[in-house]
Amino acid sequence: MQSLHDAYSHCAHLVREGDRDRFFAALFAPERERKFLFALYAFNIEVTRAREATHNALTGEMRLQWWRDVLSGRGYGEVAGSPVAHALLDMLVRSRLPAAALLELVAARRFDLYDEPMTTLADLETYIGATAGSLFALSAQTLLGGASGGMDEAARHAGMAMGLTALLRALPLHAARRQLYLPLDLLERHGIGARDIFTGADGAALRAALAELRALAHGHIDALRTRLADIPRAAAPAFLPVALAPRELARMERRRYDPFTPSALPQWRRQWAYWRASWGGILSF
Repeated sequence: MQSLHDAYSHCAHLVREGDRDRFFAALFAPERERKFLFALYAFNIEVTRAREATHNALTGEMRLQWWRDVLSGRGYGEVAGSPVAHALLDMLVRSRLPAAALLELVAARRFDLYDEPMTTLADLETYIGATAGSLFALSAQTLLGGASGGMDEAARHAGMAMGLTALLRALPLHAARRQLYLPLDLLERHGIGARDIFTGADGAALRAALAELRALAHGHIDALRTRLADIPRAAAPAFLPVALAPRELARMERRRYDPFTPSALPQWRRQWAYWRASWGGILSF
């Protein structure tokens, strides 16, 4: 088994390469807790990539089951081969985080393995709450030594804002894979079918549906702003990624925006957003 130092270093490298936004956000955390965030974010990368890292849904299920066994204490003997699992289990003890919350995140990621469509907007909100929302809550608890700090609603709004924004940004990738995260009830209200998404049929109806999701994301950003005072200063780095959401949404609202063409903020603008949001040690965006 790798040393804990090497395991945490591996997690930091994995996050730097696979989730650069959260990597830079974690740099604003105290060095003592930073490695714990890297372990949590590395775990999130591992379960989020379950589909692309496997050949079919069955092997994806096996990959997620492996993480369930690790978190439940049944796969301890196999941890030696995974520096992420090694660091994560140490982090759970030191940060006093409940493994149950991570198990719920793993369960939610089963949806990613299959091509079944997201049925309703309520289903999408549940999915985002269990993935992006849980990750914000767990990140904040990590920085507070396991305490929730009364930030459940703030984490929920942060997760919805970032989850919806990420979903809209990933539309080209999902369409290419024939995955439908846009809720069927939303599409049906606008007269859009799954085939329109998979063939990249841009038009007024699709743009109206996407605008509805952007408005929902803006609503969660506004709700989060009213709860910034609920976030202890020590937990602020966990919420820094939300600073990107208003900027990403603004790019999508430009006249020439093509929802089927990948687009992202330049890295320097992403880092500048973090600096602005954390200026003076006070979270604002």
